[in-house]
Amino acid sequence: MKSTVEILSDPTKVQQLFHEQQFGYNLPSQEELQNIIDILRRIMFPGFYGHSQVNPDTIKYHIGVDVEMLHKKLRKQVLSGLCFVGKEPSHEEDSPRADFYALKDKARQIATDVIRQLPQLRDLLAMDIEAAYLGDPAADSQSEIITCYPCIKALTNYRLAHQLFLAGVPIIPRMLTEMAHSETGIDIHPGAQIGHHFCIDHGTGVVIGSTTIIGNHVKLYQGVTLGAKSFPLDENGNPIKGIPRHPIIGNNVIVYANATILGRITIAEGTIISANQWVTKDIYPPPRSHLA
Repeated sequence: MKSTVEILSDPTKVQQLFHEQQFGYNLPSQEELQNIIDILRRIMFPGFYGHSQVNPDTIKYHIGVDVEMLHKKLRKQVLSGLCFVGKEPSHEEDSPRADFYALKDKARQIATDVIRQLPQLRDLLAMDIEAAYLGDPAADSQSEIITCYPCIKALTNYRLAHQLFLAGVPIIPRMLTEMAHSETGIDIHPGAQIGHHFCIDHGTGVVIGSTTIIGNHVKLYQGVTLGAKSFPLDENGNPIKGIPRHPIIGNNVIVYANATILGRITIAEGTIISANQWVTKDIYPPPRSHLA
């Protein structure tokens, strides 16, 4: 037993499997992040989640309480994320404690900025809901879309995660989108750029890579992959990170079930990709006739 503990504790064997959080601050909590998503859904869709007794007379109170709670929880989790790869002091006279206070201030500002962007986030989600409703004759109402459709759950997580990603918050954006992946089967990297009126019908098995750019009024069906074709290597044989390697999807594109689109290619506006296609080259609009 003792020898097992000694082997498991050997720093030379632990290597990347061991993490020491900067300043001894807690790791981001998946439970708290789920609480944040629950609160966000209550704010975005009053009466559908959480407070079913919301009415025009009480909505301001409920949203006010939830916004304050969201800010508090988000601020703490963002700080945990910043400490996950916390920067080292840049000058000898800087103390780790002073650096920690700087991260606390940064976390508070990021959380405040996210709260200020909630109206724009809700506008985007409202357009996504509209796209899902207009694009699915089986949907009886937009209320059904909000309550039942996995794409809206996944997009709620993604659109918050994308804001945190743009703010430079480590680890938490990916945790949020992976939570949605587990819940819905839709895998969207928080770094992907997605326009308005975006719809994923059915959703299961959809994969959207980190450098994907998606325009407005785009619709994907289940099993669609927007992925990378290859992974360029550096002189040491390691994959080069951060380069654009996923598709650019133009406005008003439809991609049917199980199509796979790979590489930094462009799919032109108005294109329809039929089911089960393997696409690795640009698709441009047909040339306009000089007689048109």
